[in-house]
Amino acid sequence: MRRLLARRMKFHLLGAFLVSVGCATLYKFGIAEPRKRAYAEFYKSYDPMKDFEAMKAAGVLECAPPK
Repeated sequence: MRRLLARRMKFHLLGAFLVSVGCATLYKFGIAEPRKRAYAEFYKSYDPMKDFEAMKAAGVLECAPPK
């Protein structure tokens, strides 16, 4: 029973570190990178004036009523 806590703690700390690094890696390559690519692709052809005119025509904006 001597040094049982120290041995178990080393094992659990190493396991927790590996799990956290694995989760961070999965998040980065599974969620963050695809999201960055999707935003970049969207803004390549995004025209804010066209979007503004569409919202204006739909009557969404109070400051710019539709004509």
